[in-house]
Amino acid sequence: MTTLVEKADQFVLNLFEQKLPNTFLYHNYRHTQRVVKSTKELIENSEIDVKQEEVLLLAAWFHDTGYTVTFDGHEEESSKIAREFLREENADTQLIEEVSRCILATKFNAAEPTDILERIIKDADTSHLAKGYFEETSEFLRQELKLLKIRNYSTQEWIQENIKMFTQLHRFHTPYAIKNWQKKKDENLLELLKIDKSYRSKIKKEEEKAKVKAKIKNDSPERGIQTLYRVTMRNHLKLSDIADTKGNILLSVNASIISLAIANLIPDLDTPGNKQIMIPTLILVLFSVASIVGSILSTRPNVTSGEFTKEQVKNKEVNVLFFGNFHQMPYDQFEWAMQEIIKDQTYVYDSLTKDLYYLGIVLNKKYRLLRITYTIFMIGIISSVLSFILMFYIM
Repeated sequence: MTTLVEKADQFVLNLFEQKLPNTFLYHNYRHTQRVVKSTKELIENSEIDVKQEEVLLLAAWFHDTGYTVTFDGHEEESSKIAREFLREENADTQLIEEVSRCILATKFNAAEPTDILERIIKDADTSHLAKGYFEETSEFLRQELKLLKIRNYSTQEWIQENIKMFTQLHRFHTPYAIKNWQKKKDENLLELLKIDKSYRSKIKKEEEKAKVKAKIKNDSPERGIQTLYRVTMRNHLKLSDIADTKGNILLSVNASIISLAIANLIPDLDTPGNKQIMIPTLILVLFSVASIVGSILSTRPNVTSGEFTKEQVKNKEVNVLFFGNFHQMPYDQFEWAMQEIIKDQTYVYDSLTKDLYYLGIVLNKKYRLLRITYTIFMIGIISSVLSFILMFYIM
């Protein structure tokens, strides 16, 4: 290695350390070292003179220094940096021009190489396609493009880009690379095709699975039936809660009225001046008691015997899902009954239907009693108020 090449190595190392952002995971000093190594391998197996060797090694060291300035068009910037360095080192004009020409030949979309120097530097720059570390360097390049916000490739997209590179956009030019590197490149391509096939198969399976799930979700009558039962049952339970709340309100109000009447009015009824309020007070208390009784009847739970027979289950004559029908049964018998229901989907829906029906019967009873009770309460309040007014006018 000439002194000029050694200086170039040190210059590039210092330049990258000082000016190259750490987002360049691929195009960095390590990549440059690999290109230089591949260049030396090609030089050793090509018939070129010492002067040409120096040109190639200098071009290899400087070919990516332009990334310290820009991503797009970095080859031109690399050429400028190399020219400036070589001028400061008093290199002859022909050497400078040759180095610059070789750097520009590394452009991906450059014209076909015209001589051995351009063919060597071009093959050396893409030698990673035929190396065992291709997968590692390829991933570094993908992440670099992502960090630089140039493009964020998905794994599948990146595989496709690499396959396109291998099959359409790249080929080796030197006889040595064709003979010794092409085989490994083909192996790397085969591996990419296997991975791509695996990804495609996986994506296809996931898409098919998603379609099946969507179809089941949207078209399955079972889902609609389950939603019908769920919504209806929830509505019935809400109505039952509302009825109980109304009954409790009525119970509390009438209990308060009776308490106030007993505490404040009834003790004074024997007073001669309070005789006129005896009848209205009794009306108020009696109607309040009647309202309390109605409220209690509307909210009073009704528990059945809590037992059933196996014959009833087999004949589908009992609703096993209602607690009132099994609360006194042994667990093993209840478990057996549940297993019988699960075996027969029709039985499941029959049981749910019975549950809804009898819950509706209970709701009808609750609301009928509540309506009667509220009517009694309303009549009692109106009657007692009218009685108070009438008694005051009579007396």
